[in-house]
Order: sequence, then structure tokens, then C-alpha cells
Amino acid sequence: MWQWLQSLFGYFLSWWGALLLSFLDSTLLFVVPFGNDALIIYLAARDRELFWLYALLMTAGSLGGAWLTYWIGQKVGDEGLPRLVAKKHLDRLKQRVRDAGAGTVGIAAALPPPFPLTPFVLTSGALHVNRTRFLVLFAVMRLLRFGTEATIARSYGTGVLKILHSSLVETVVIVIIVAAIGGTVVSMILLWRRTRQP
Repeated sequence: MWQWLQSLFGYFLSWWGALLLSFLDSTLLFVVPFGNDALIIYLAARDRELFWLYALLMTAGSLGGAWLTYWIGQKVGDEGLPRLVAKKHLDRLKQRVRDAGAGTVGIAAALPPPFPLTPFVLTSGALHVNRTRFLVLFAVMRLLRFGTEATIARSYGTGVLKILHSSLVETVVIVIIVAAIGGTVVSMILLWRRTRQP
């Protein structure tokens, strides 16, 4: 089990792993708190010449996941939204989206967890926020966030890698992966239950 987790961890330490993780993190089911941020810092510190490429790849992956989530929100509409978003957050999210529209995306896309980005994207789709403006603002703010992290990691690469290559950090990351898998399973079960309700 431990070796399998290490192999999975190793898979994501690549450009295609970065693209996949950033895509999944912006979708409904996958839960990886701070996963994107940790990954881009590691990759930019390891391959300093390509730091800009990782920022672009992770922005593209995140944009693809957000587009899919927005599209799902658009398809279920306002009436189907309570099946996908917890009711305790729904009224407040709707109010924010109605008040600020796509402009709120700029702040939302740059904020780290625990801001509920996926429910926000779903709500924006369900309330038919202008899709082009939404996706452009989302992409710009994600690129700003990932680009800043990659630039900082490139500047302090040697020190960052020394910390990240320690056995303690590797163990912590594997624990986070296990928690992410658990969180994903829980999200899928909760989503399945909500969609099965009459």
C-alpha cells in the first residue's frame, strides 16, 4: 500500500501530472487541499528553466476543470443546484454571484482553501453568469496565482528542494494524498445521495 502511494505521488511530479491534478482539483468530485500550490512550488524549484511552463499548464488544467464544472452548473440550473451544493452555503453563494457576477471570479480563483471554489463555479453556471467573461477572469487570476508561486519557488529553489526532499515532508504529503482520496470518496457519496433525493 505504501509503495503504491509513493508511486502515485511520483506520477504527479511531472508536467502531465500537474495538468491532471489541476484539472481534477477544479471539478466536482476531487478534493486536494493545497495540492496545486505544493505541486507547482516543487516543480518550479526542481526545473527552474521551466517554471513558467508549469504555471501555464496548471492554469490550463484548472481552467478546463472550471469550464466542466460551470457547464454542469448550467445544465442543472437553479432548480438542480441544491442537489450539488450544500444548502447552508447556497443562499450566500447565490447572493454573491448575483451581486458581483463574473467579477467575483477574480477574487475566488486566487483564493486558497477553504474558500468553496467549486460550489461558486457551479452556482455561476446555474445562474448563467457570462461564460466568456467568467472563464477569462478565472484564467487570468489562476495564472497570477500559479505564476507568483512558481516565480518565488524558482528564486528559492535550492532551499525549497532541501525541505521538500526530507522524509518528514514526503510522509506528510502521502498522508495528504490519503486524506484527498478519502475526501474524494466522501464527496462522491454525498453527491450521489443528493442526486438520488426526490
